[in-house]
Amino acid sequence: MKQYETTVSSRSHFYKVRDINYHFNVWGNEKAPLIFFLHGWADTGSTFQFVVDSFKNEWRIVAPDFRGFGKSDYNKSCYWFPDYLADVDEIKKIFSPDKPLILIGHSMGGNVASMYAGIFPENVSHLVNVEGFGLKESDPNNAPSRYKQWIEKQNDAQAFREYDNLHDLALRIKKKNQNISIERAIYVASQWAEKLDTGKIKLRADPKHKLPNATQYRRSEAEACWRLISAKTLCVFGKNSSFFKEVISIRENNIQKSWLNDSKTVEIPDAGHMIHLENPEFLANEIEDFIMNE
Repeated sequence: MKQYETTVSSRSHFYKVRDINYHFNVWGNEKAPLIFFLHGWADTGSTFQFVVDSFKNEWRIVAPDFRGFGKSDYNKSCYWFPDYLADVDEIKKIFSPDKPLILIGHSMGGNVASMYAGIFPENVSHLVNVEGFGLKESDPNNAPSRYKQWIEKQNDAQAFREYDNLHDLALRIKKKNQNISIERAIYVASQWAEKLDTGKIKLRADPKHKLPNATQYRRSEAEACWRLISAKTLCVFGKNSSFFKEVISIRENNIQKSWLNDSKTVEIPDAGHMIHLENPEFLANEIEDFIMNE
């Protein structure tokens, strides 16, 4: 079973971030300019490997595994989105206490990065949002049923799907991301999976992430944060993804005179939502061009 061979070796580091033992994937020379990557839901920082290998310039790259994902510790109870924002702030104090961040986030990580850049605009010099504009506005009338569902499911056992082997998981990754090679899909599977006592594998993530959240997503609050972003901003979308239509709708309906209207937008060919897996070479080129020329 042939697997992707990395060009730039990663190193694992662990730091205490608030109440969680956080795992960090780190690449490059410590003296090189620093870039932070934030991954999406059920992903890990290690899958930015293909982008790292595609960079033409030398960077120091740090990609944490968010709490409850990858090799980071799990919460004792459920998960709250604001924790990710507070974690990023603490992580900045560890790795870049005196300089603003070059912050890149994909999907959920893109939403975290963008909200953080609005909450602490002085802490982010460059922002790259890769398909990370959050969920649609929720209906407050759904709150009673949402709270009820959250309460009733507290004691329900949650579990991620099990697979017989890495190849089976790789085939599922390949099916969902048609432009990824099987070699890269096997590499991603190896990063996502952990072996069970039965010999099977499952995603390296806390099953409690599958529990419904007690509070609904408030898009208006996210947009209020986005309006305060002062960082130079690049918005990245996959040509085969539906997110581009979503951002056009945002532009048309609200956030007048906002960072979004002033940002640069790039559409990546041969890629859906998981751009860093399907076309990392194109993504890496756009990121470097943005950082070095903006």
